[in-house]
Amino acid sequence: MNDEQREQVRNNARYLQNVRPIDPEEIYEYVEGQPHPAVVRQVLREQAFDLGLIERDEAFVPVSDSPVEIEFDGVDRIPLSHVERLETLLVERYGEQWETGESGDRLRENIRQFKAEYFDQRSVEYDAETALAYAIYHLPDNYAVAQHAFADLAREDCIPHQLRLLDVGAGVGGPALGILDLLSDVCLIDYHAVEPSAAADVFDALVEPGCNQSVTLHRQTAEAFEPDDEYDLVLFANVLSELDDPVPTVERYLSSLATDGTCLMLAPADENTATGLRAIERELVDEQDYTVYAPTVRLWPDRTPESTVQGWSFDVKPDIETPTFQRRLAQAATETATAQDTDSTDETEPETEQRPEEFINVDVQYAYSVLRRDGRQRIEFTPDPSRFAPMAESESHVSDRINLVGIKLSHDIGSANPLFEVGDGSETVDHYAVLANETGLNRDLPQAEYGTLLAFENVLVLWNDDEQAYNLVVDEETIVDRISTVS
Repeated sequence: MNDEQREQVRNNARYLQNVRPIDPEEIYEYVEGQPHPAVVRQVLREQAFDLGLIERDEAFVPVSDSPVEIEFDGVDRIPLSHVERLETLLVERYGEQWETGESGDRLRENIRQFKAEYFDQRSVEYDAETALAYAIYHLPDNYAVAQHAFADLAREDCIPHQLRLLDVGAGVGGPALGILDLLSDVCLIDYHAVEPSAAADVFDALVEPGCNQSVTLHRQTAEAFEPDDEYDLVLFANVLSELDDPVPTVERYLSSLATDGTCLMLAPADENTATGLRAIERELVDEQDYTVYAPTVRLWPDRTPESTVQGWSFDVKPDIETPTFQRRLAQAATETATAQDTDSTDETEPETEQRPEEFINVDVQYAYSVLRRDGRQRIEFTPDPSRFAPMAESESHVSDRINLVGIKLSHDIGSANPLFEVGDGSETVDHYAVLANETGLNRDLPQAEYGTLLAFENVLVLWNDDEQAYNLVVDEETIVDRISTVS
């Protein structure tokens, strides 16, 4: 189809889009040369985002201008279609028994190596084999995390039906697969992924856009890529810790965010990356005109957390089912360990200790930060200073019982007693609510979900010298209530 015919298709679509559903079987007759309806349909699909059209029941209709609504009950497993595509890549490179022999040993060693480099805060270099090993280990949990995070955004009216999304540091495609599956047939998506490493080859092979979805892969570094459009959502998933200078890099991308757009930053739940995420968040909000939408909302006007706040805060969701590629790699490690034990003598030891569980990764735990430019916050609540004390003033209340408000920022992380991190956005050091004695009046502390705003009445403030933090002791004299303030 030539340019003139394409323009005729577009003109017909523009004319009809506010009149009735656009059927290629109808408008092909009004195009010079009467091209086949299938050709017209393809042109409409290519032009759908610019025209604001979404395909429904063989026709095209205007996309809704309201936020997306979805039903989401969690993630049990990564879909079989994605499992099969990854296993196809492994078979193509290593053969049917990819998990055994030298190839299996190399993949397992790659997983060990990038895990060690990651926890030592060293950068990971992704060649083709490392990218496949990363996909085996991280594709399932990255998929699940993205679905949970985007489902939350959808519930809070942060995702438009016509979504232009930029995924910076897209990796092997775990987040992209989760997002595209979650929003499949719900909205019109123009998805742009930035990934310079060999992981881009895996992304390209695994990520297949569906109906009403287009995916463009930019093989450039986050620092080098120049956004040339306005985006409704900018995503940084598990990449901030790998950037040489994350704050100015994120700032540059935020400048391309729509006025009512959202920036979602995700990080693994380990201490280094989760606290690093909070440090980046603080610097961005302190220096620029951005608002923390969630979860660490600044409740007190003109107060922000100090840099001395560690902020090891992360959410935890149910584990997912172990995918077959992880199970196969772990089972082969077990067989290798058995063979080594059989062959070894008192004088010889296996070169590498085989621990099959180290190749299984089904935990769904993640730190996140959501920033916006329009001032919206998930929690719209300003504490009354005549009723509540800000956490910034905890030093003057040690050994006193006071009233305060705080956002629940962890699941139970205690050993002897249930322990939960809380914050109000004013704190100078970390605060932990310790459940010393559960009653019907304070049960909301352990039962509330991550990110819930809680009011504490008659809570005892103590200094914890070992942790250099404040403990808020919740006992039989303390009342804890949820405050419903979701915007």
